[in-house]
Amino acid sequence: MATGGKHVKKDAQPDALVPMEHITGRIYTIRGIRVILDRDLAALYQVETKVLKQAVKRNIERFPEDFMFELTSEELKNWRSQIVTSNADKMGLRYPPMAFTEQGVAMLSSVLRSPRAIQVNIQIMRAFTQLRRMLGGYKELKRKIEDMEQKYDQNFQIVFEAIKQLLEVEARPKKRIGFTGEKSQDISSTARRR
Repeated sequence: MATGGKHVKKDAQPDALVPMEHITGRIYTIRGIRVILDRDLAALYQVETKVLKQAVKRNIERFPEDFMFELTSEELKNWRSQIVTSNADKMGLRYPPMAFTEQGVAMLSSVLRSPRAIQVNIQIMRAFTQLRRMLGGYKELKRKIEDMEQKYDQNFQIVFEAIKQLLEVEARPKKRIGFTGEKSQDISSTARRR
């Protein structure tokens, strides 16, 4: 089925949205950047990977290196070793995949103009935003924990010093007061002799 000159699979429904976890599960970190690979985008848009790549190549001036890059053979090898996929999935990669950053995905909406692509792009943008918020929250939480550690390390140091002093006092031999069992035995045995 062709929509706006683009080949779209028959079961494509413009109003069908993709669950957020389905999108976030396809976001990888490569070169320290969160990206989605061309084959995953094609699956989300319900188009063939070949069609997506052709559209990008026809509009390559819209995709600078910080929007889209091709994986090197070393990156592809590392990605394959980290991702659990079937051999058929791995063997289907004849060409290095294109990796799209958040900006690259946004630019795809101007290249792939089907209603499905627009709706999926909105979902993908929300997924990137959600990940950014989550990571920002973790950074803030980490900073707070580190601040607390510094603050409470000093307080706990005082507590540990006080405990240490108490233990040192208990460790010193105590001067005995009163009668001991040994002397009373001696006295009783002396009294018996008389």
